[in-house]
Amino acid sequence: MNDRERLLAILGRRPPDRIPWIPRLKLWYDARVLTGTMPERFRGMSLREVERALGVGTPARDGRIFRLERQGVEVVTRREGPLHVTEYHTPVGSVRTAEHQSSDLEAQGLPGRVEEYPLKGPADYRVWEWIVEHTHWRPDDDAYRAYDADIGDEGLPMVGVGDVPIHEFILDLAGYDHAFYQLADYPDEIDHLLQVMTAVQRERLWPVIAASPARLVLHGVHLSSQFTPPRIFERYIIPYYQEFMPRVHEHGIAVAMHADNDTSRILDHIERAGWDMVECFVTAPMVPLTLEQAREAWGDRVIIWGGLPSLLLAPSVPEDEFRGYVHHMFDVIKPGNAFILGVADNVMPDSLIDRVAWVTDVVRERGAYPIG
Repeated sequence: MNDRERLLAILGRRPPDRIPWIPRLKLWYDARVLTGTMPERFRGMSLREVERALGVGTPARDGRIFRLERQGVEVVTRREGPLHVTEYHTPVGSVRTAEHQSSDLEAQGLPGRVEEYPLKGPADYRVWEWIVEHTHWRPDDDAYRAYDADIGDEGLPMVGVGDVPIHEFILDLAGYDHAFYQLADYPDEIDHLLQVMTAVQRERLWPVIAASPARLVLHGVHLSSQFTPPRIFERYIIPYYQEFMPRVHEHGIAVAMHADNDTSRILDHIERAGWDMVECFVTAPMVPLTLEQAREAWGDRVIIWGGLPSLLLAPSVPEDEFRGYVHHMFDVIKPGNAFILGVADNVMPDSLIDRVAWVTDVVRERGAYPIG
C-alpha cells in the first residue's frame, strides 16, 4: 500500500498494511529556509522532497473545495508600526482587527499575536451579521482535483472548511480574553449572531461540502477542555454537528477535528458530536491526557492522527526518554486500528530532524499491521 491507500483504508475502517507515518514538517522547513539553517542533506529541496527523503507521507492540508466571497464588503489592510491592521467596511458599519508581528516570529515564518479582535459588543455583532449574510462559498472542484492529483499516492487531501460558529466567535471574532465576558453580558445578542451564522452555513456551505469531491474535511479546530468545556459542547457544539454530520456522511465524506489542545474532559463529547477523526491529537506530557486514556475512551471508533507530542522532538528532551516514549506508543496502539502516526501539532522549528528519521526506521521495523 501507499500512504493514500493506507489513509483510505483507515477511513473505510479497514486495516492498512502498516501504520501510516505522516507528520507536519512545514513549520520546521519554513524556519530552516528563512534562517538559512537547512541541514546540508536537504539543502535546495522542496518540502515534498524533504518528506520523501525522510520516508514520511505528506499531510496534504492545502486543498480547497470553494472560493469564499463576501459581497459588498470592502477589506482594507495596512501596517501601523508593528501592527498588521485589517478593516471590514460595510453599509451598516465597520470592524477591525490588529495583529502584532515581532521580527523574531517574522524571521521564522510564524504568525503574530492578535491584539484587537473585530467583535467587541452588540454594535459589532450587527456588522458581522451583515457580513455573514453576504458571504457565499463558490464551489471550486477543479482546484481540488488539481491539488489531489499533485498529492498523488503520497497522501490524501484534508480540506479545511472552517469552524463551528460558537468557536469561531470565541477564537477568531471576540478572542479568548473577551469572548466569555461577552457571552455573559450579551447572551441574547450572541445567540442571534450564532443563529445567523449557522443558518447561512446550513444553506450555502453545507451543500457545497456535501457535493464536493473531497473525501476528508477538517471542520472544527482547537476545541478544548478549557475554552469549549462540556457545557459549551452541550449547548452549542453537539447540536450543530449532529445536524451537520449526517449531511456529509451520506456522501462518503469523513470529518476531522484539529485536536492539538487538552481534550481530557471532552472525549465523550467529541464522539457524541460525530467526528470520524481527531488530527494533530496531542497527549501527555503536553496536556493532562495520555494516549492510553484516549484509546480507552474511544476504542477504535474515533481515528487518532497524532500520538507523538512535538515536545519530545526538542533538544531539551533526552534521547532515551524520546525513544522510550515511541516504543511505548507502539505497545499502546496494538493492533493498530484507527491510528495514523503524526506529530502533535507540528515538527517545530527547534525540533531535531534526526528523530523524525529515527521514527521512520521504527515504523518500518514495528509498524506492520497487526502490530504484535
